[in-house]
Amino acid sequence: MSSVVVLLLLAGVSEAAGRILPLAVRRPGMSRTLVASLLLAGGIVEGAVFALWPLTAWTLAELLLSSPPPGAGLVWTPGLVAPLMLAAVLAFPLLGPLLHLLLFVGVGAGLASPLAAASGLGWWAAAGCVAVAGAGLGVAVEAVRRLVVRISAAEARGAIA
Repeated sequence: MSSVVVLLLLAGVSEAAGRILPLAVRRPGMSRTLVASLLLAGGIVEGAVFALWPLTAWTLAELLLSSPPPGAGLVWTPGLVAPLMLAAVLAFPLLGPLLHLLLFVGVGAGLASPLAAASGLGWWAAAGCVAVAGAGLGVAVEAVRRLVVRISAAEARGAIA
């Protein structure tokens, strides 16, 4: 389990680097300590979101079933996390959002088979649960990011005035 946590954290840091490093390049006055702390905080948040993806998909699958099967549900294994790690590393901002989306669709398709096997749903229904879970988590994280930026900008304006 600890290898899964490390891989999820590395995937989160890689994902956060894709968002924070372009910001650091555009603002050369940012201290290295600030960039490192933003990178670590962003990596932990992204890693937590990645960790919640199969749990959210399992919860959605349970909602679709009239009698959910007993069991632990869908969890990350090193074999399932490895493509996610690859997607997070390869999906650097220089490669663009379309490749990023394509890689996450591939990882989601990889999650659909174990979810279908664990829940008893068909592959397409499981893929839909994985897609809705991923999109929902993505929208929630983006909303929080925008809120943090808005609050940060308001505080910066208040400090200048």
